[in-house]
Amino acid sequence: MASNATTVTKCPSPMKATSNGIFQGDNPLDFALPLVILQICLVVVLTRGLAFLLRPLKQPRVIGEIIGGILLGPSALGRNKNFLHTIFPSNSITLLDTIANIGLLFFLFLVGLELDIKSIRRTGKKALGIAITGICLPFALGIGSSFVLRETISKVWVLLSGCGFVIAAIVILSPVFKWMTKQCFQGEPVREIYICATLAIVLAAGFATDFIGIHAMFGAFVVGVLVPKDGPLVGALVEKIEDLVSGLFLPLYFVSSGLKTNVATIQGAQSWGLLVLVIVTACSGKIIGTFLVSILCKVPVREALALGFLMNTKGLVELIVLNIGKDRKVLNDQTFAIMILMALFTTFITTPLVIAVYKPARSAKIADYKHRKIERKNKNTQLRIMTCFHSAGNIPSIINLLEVSRGTEKDKELCVYAMHLMELSERSSAILMVHKARKNGLPFSIKGRRSDSNHVIVAFEAYRQLSRVFIRPMTAISSMSDIHEDICATAERKKTAIIILPFHKHLRVDGSLETTRSSIRVVNQNVLEHARCSVGILVDRSFGGTTHVSSSHVSLFVTVLFFGGGDDREALSYGIRMAEHPGIRLMVIRFFVEPEPSGEIVSADTVGNSPVKSVSQDDEFLSEFKHDTCKNDSIIYVEKTVRSAAEVMDTVQEMKNCNLYLVGRTPDIKATYILNRSDCPELGPVGNLLTSPNFPSLASVLVVQQYRSESLVNSASDSGDGESESA
Repeated sequence: MASNATTVTKCPSPMKATSNGIFQGDNPLDFALPLVILQICLVVVLTRGLAFLLRPLKQPRVIGEIIGGILLGPSALGRNKNFLHTIFPSNSITLLDTIANIGLLFFLFLVGLELDIKSIRRTGKKALGIAITGICLPFALGIGSSFVLRETISKVWVLLSGCGFVIAAIVILSPVFKWMTKQCFQGEPVREIYICATLAIVLAAGFATDFIGIHAMFGAFVVGVLVPKDGPLVGALVEKIEDLVSGLFLPLYFVSSGLKTNVATIQGAQSWGLLVLVIVTACSGKIIGTFLVSILCKVPVREALALGFLMNTKGLVELIVLNIGKDRKVLNDQTFAIMILMALFTTFITTPLVIAVYKPARSAKIADYKHRKIERKNKNTQLRIMTCFHSAGNIPSIINLLEVSRGTEKDKELCVYAMHLMELSERSSAILMVHKARKNGLPFSIKGRRSDSNHVIVAFEAYRQLSRVFIRPMTAISSMSDIHEDICATAERKKTAIIILPFHKHLRVDGSLETTRSSIRVVNQNVLEHARCSVGILVDRSFGGTTHVSSSHVSLFVTVLFFGGGDDREALSYGIRMAEHPGIRLMVIRFFVEPEPSGEIVSADTVGNSPVKSVSQDDEFLSEFKHDTCKNDSIIYVEKTVRSAAEVMDTVQEMKNCNLYLVGRTPDIKATYILNRSDCPELGPVGNLLTSPNFPSLASVLVVQQYRSESLVNSASDSGDGESESA
């Protein structure tokens, strides 16, 4: 007998906020607050762990967040019903979605803050044409999907209300934000009332757009766009909310999407064929459209392909659209899973494809200039130095080093490029920095810009105005793994003779050296390997003090340790340059190495220097040096014969009150034999000795590597002046 009874679905009871604790018999996972804390912690650990594992593949963090969301959903861990019902019970999903959407709301506000309408106007017709084509062609290819959506289209009212909201926001909010910006002054903290008022406006705008039937994120985005970008208010807003939103709240949105994604719904050849069709359609529209219009705009082929791949990437906005379609029953479970996998695949392939087809260093033109090192016959030629720094802590010592590098005060004799190295991350603040870059993406000069927008540049601006040194502050924004390319390419374009880099360790209060960032060491090693000019690494022990020493008050003692070889000649050439400064006393110690017999010694060759060739060049160089400086009372030249590292240490320790040691990275082969230390190969054996804990000195050390072109390395003779260097 058939039953007419209807099945009643019981709605899950709402959760209470907090528990009384496990000792009172409560299960914390049955209460909203402890459960959502556990969910957030699990999401952060999983997504950050996946991002770390994918870092060698140079994948963005969003890939780890999407994969993490899928793994926590019914496609993987969620297949275990006990796990799903315990960690993500159905009565907690509403709260999780609410928190995720609040994070999404403020993230789109940050995106609006990043968007500078003025910069869009400056992009030019070429960039605008490429962008429009990259949007229109894939839209045309996917126009068939509009027949699926036509039943869900609301009347002309939502669109009109949205336009009215935008107009009202421009009329009402723009003057308010302009007034707030004028009340915020550079160098002073932004008042809390302005931050709170702006965040309240963001929430109100989200409510207004949700009320008229548009996602709340649209209102937040519009508010972000309207905030003026030329004041401290933007930076303060980003600083206050960026890490909380991007680090904690936004990953919840990806998990919310992952909980709705069930890869198991893609079954059979037809479903997998549909996935392939969607991927091919999505990729071909973006890539082909962007590539063709780029070629028509006379963009090189490799750059056109790279633009196509970059335009093809998917991310948060696509997930938002897909979630809206899923919530409104436009997309079923299978179609939603297919679209999520398509977004994941197209984003995953972007980085390797762009790296494969586009490498700026390949197309960089090699400048043809001969003064790629300090050692040269004509010492009256202009010396060009590029000095790099990571933070304000590097600046006083660098400026003091530049001061003693001035030599005689002849007009335009010293030209300095001070490059601030800034890491490009996935944070919104990093994107705001990129907006300041030139349209070719290369390191940019701040000439003509407001120097107070970057306080670390102010010191160089002041030094340029107070001295006769031509100094041009610059900024390079790139990932730490690639920033050496910016350094080397800029040094090539500016025709610099030497690049000076800060050591990756800083001075502690007790006098020891402590690692600042290991990534800085990698940058230094890469520059040493790829630079087409001389390179110096400054081990800073407060050279000249913690503040800039004016020219009239400079009184420093510089010591050059000369063992022989091209690097040592470069170090001595720099020391001779410094000795021209009236406040510098220079001591040159020529070491003759006679190793103690300890069995068979196998002689080796330094890079590009045979022993006979190096000795002849050293003797010729020192003979000229002694002839030119014999009447200079500020220069002392002594010779020492040593047989071990201990004797070298004893000789150096006799030099009291030394402020700076100048040494070559790769000295004569005999010195390398007795000084066999390689804790930091970038410093060489002498540099390692001077920076070891056993060396009780607070003098700074500048380790110099002389540029040697391939023609000089392979040649049997060397003119010694760099005039025969090949480009």
